[in-house]
This record gives sequence, structure tokens and C-alpha cells, in this order.
Amino acid sequence: MLLTITNTRSPATDLGWLLHKHPDKVQSFHLAFGQAHVFYPEATDERCTAALLLEVDPVGLARQRRNMGNELLAQYVNDRPYVASSFLSVAIAQVFGSALAGSCKDKPELAETPLPLVAKLSAVPCRRGGEAFLRELLEPLGYTVTAQRHPLDERFPEWGESPYFTVELSATVRLADLLSHLYVLIPVLDDEKHYWVGNDEVEKLLRHGDGWLAEHPEKEQIAARYLKRQGKLVKSALAHLATEDTDPNEVAAEHDLEEERLEARVSLHERRLSAVLSVLQASGSKRVLDLGCGEGKLLRLLASDPRFTEVIGVDVSARSLEIARTRLDRQRLPDNLKDRVKLLHGALTYRDARIENFDAAAVVEVIEHLDPPRLSAFERVLFGCTRPALIVLTTPNREYNVRFEGLPAGKFRHADHRFEWTRAEFASWCAGVCSTFGYKVEITPLGDVDAEVGAPSQMAVFTRV
Repeated sequence: MLLTITNTRSPATDLGWLLHKHPDKVQSFHLAFGQAHVFYPEATDERCTAALLLEVDPVGLARQRRNMGNELLAQYVNDRPYVASSFLSVAIAQVFGSALAGSCKDKPELAETPLPLVAKLSAVPCRRGGEAFLRELLEPLGYTVTAQRHPLDERFPEWGESPYFTVELSATVRLADLLSHLYVLIPVLDDEKHYWVGNDEVEKLLRHGDGWLAEHPEKEQIAARYLKRQGKLVKSALAHLATEDTDPNEVAAEHDLEEERLEARVSLHERRLSAVLSVLQASGSKRVLDLGCGEGKLLRLLASDPRFTEVIGVDVSARSLEIARTRLDRQRLPDNLKDRVKLLHGALTYRDARIENFDAAAVVEVIEHLDPPRLSAFERVLFGCTRPALIVLTTPNREYNVRFEGLPAGKFRHADHRFEWTRAEFASWCAGVCSTFGYKVEITPLGDVDAEVGAPSQMAVFTRV
């Protein structure tokens, strides 16, 4: 079983510091079920790849077991030495334990830095779901997924396809996050574990799922498979996820508030919403989408305007939708206005037939929260599938950040921003989208324009050709 991890940010050999494994050495580790070897097929400043080779000893495993009965042959002849399974998760925890914990004693800042990483698994069993389930697990975490399915036997194609895939994942992500995702999801895909699952497995799931599992759209499936469908354990894990003390949504809300405080001096938040609303009103649109609606600030403005006959808010955060619903209820709108508003739980990187054939869509301060590898999926869904006649999209102008007091140089305005574009970068992206999907665009500044760095934010109005 082979796992490789590649870093392409110079100096790429920083990967060795994070893994606590020197690129010039081959290191071997004894495990209860075999041997693990760590080596580097390549190690330059431009590109560095670390390989974890796992040798599972099926004979040794069989000899450790008691009462094998009629399953004797299966204990010796199986796929365990060759595919990613819970054996690999254990190897990751034991061999890359410090990296999995996000610890790097010599370069602590490096452990917190997202890196352009590519992980490749030579053989992954995708049982009970195949490639579709593989993508449902990994793509919501921001990975670009490449999967190559293998036949049962190349000599006999009529035997059909196997459940095994070679899988490659790429994203700009902390190494600790990548390893945590692999640690949890590999046995979920395999739908099996080689050891007894008890209460301590719930703690492992919660610890390694911290920061991402509670918001994952497949968290119920993940918990069920990881805990081998033991009902009490699954219920316990899901209950903990629902009542985590450090709610990710509360953290996100605090970051939103910090951004609003930063922009308050230029009154940007109110001016942004007012500008978007004015464009939608002037367009004559009746059926409007608020994509990435969050806690419903724009939704409330749309809901109170009878010119809009149907308003749909969509967000990936169920908690944000609950807050949006509460705030809409507090408006005490007449029933004929309130009934026009619906809230939908969904991700903007997946096609959703419920939001197609609308007049207009607003995407306000959303795109910069997407990982760059997911932008192509977002473009395809919004401009290619949802395809409203009008799209109003806003995003920060990175050049203006130097004018915000208290914002350190090089930092983004919001802790969850994955990027912030300059005016030229935004214009280039808009032009590419228009060329690909058949739109035209008009870009306008939002806020007072500084002669040197432009306005604090920027708005693109796309019209379908």
C-alpha cells in the first residue's frame, strides 16, 4: 500500500520538517501488523514528495487470531496488503503522529500554513457507493479529486469493474488537515476496520474530525461507517457533533463581525447591500436567488420588497440558515410576503435543480471563501447549470487592504478568506467566465475610490447573452 504526499511551494523540502522525516534518509518502522517505510522519491526546492509504503503481513495477522474456523484461507488471501484501509490510518497516526497533531517544534508557523499539496493513494476500496461516494466525502472538503477505476482483471474485461481506485487529491491545505481527513475517511471508504471498535473510537473520530466533520454533508454516513454501524456509538458521536462547545458557525460569525468592524469606517457593508439590491430592483427580476445567504442580511431586504415574487436563500451552513429564518420571522412580514421566501441547504459547488431557471442571483462576498481548486466547480454550477439571466457578484479589492488600520500587511480581511483579488485579477476572472459560459459583464467599484488603490470592494454584474 502506497501513499505519497507532494508539496510544490518553495522550499518544497519544508515537507520534511512537517513530517519529522529527513528527505535524505529511508526510515522503517515496525507495526503490529507489518512494516512501514518512509522515503522521498524527489526532494528539490521546487517539488518534494514523501512516500509512506505499508507492508501488511497477512500470515502474521492470521496467526494472531484465534478461532479462525472455516475462514482460514480468507485470513491469508485477501486485499489487505494492497489497499488503503484502517491499517493505513494506524500507520499515519504512528509514523506521522506529530504532523497529524499539527505540531512542528522547529518551525511552528509552518504547521499552520496552507500548502499546495497533492496526495496520491495507489489503491482505495470504495465499497457501497463507488466513485460517487468518494467524491461526496472529499470534494466538500475542498479537494480536487481524480479517480481511476481498476478492472477486476485486465485479461478478462467481461468480469467488470472492481471497487478499487487510484485516487489523487489536490488542495491548498494544512498538512495536519490533509492527514486528519485521510485518517478518518480511508476506513470509511473501505467500510471496514481491522480492530475492535469501542468508546475510544468515538473520541478518535471527534478529535480528528474537529473543525470539519460537524459541517460535512455526509457526517451521518461517516460516523456510521467509521464506528462500524454500532448504533449507540454512532448516536453518541452525532450528539457530540451537534453540541460542540466550539461551534464552527459561531467562530465564522465572529470572523464576519471582525470583517464588518474593519470595513465600518468606509460604511462598506451597508453600501454593498444597497448597491446589490438596487441592481436587482432595476433589472425587473421577479424570482431571485441569494447564494451563500449566510444569516440573511440581504434576504431580509429582498423579502420586504413586493417586487420580488420568489426569493430563495441557499447556504452550506445549516446553523446560518436557522439564524436567517429566525431573523426573517422577527420581521413580522405580512403572510403574502413571508410565504415568498424559502431557505435551502446546499453547496454552491454542486448542481442543484431546485435553483435553476431563476431571473437573477446575488453572490455577495462568497467567492473568496472558496478554495481556489473549487472555483471551476462553482463557475460550472452558477454560470453553466443554474444560469440565471442576471448575476450580481461582489468580492473585496485586495489592493485597498493597505488603507485599513490594524490589518497587518499581507493578511486578508476575514480569517476564512482563501484569496482576495486585485482589480486586474477580478477582471481577468470575469472575462474568462463570460467567454466560457456566454455572459457579458460590467464591473463597478463599491465604496469611495482611492486614486492609488481603488475602492474597497468591487461588483460584477453579469448578463446572460
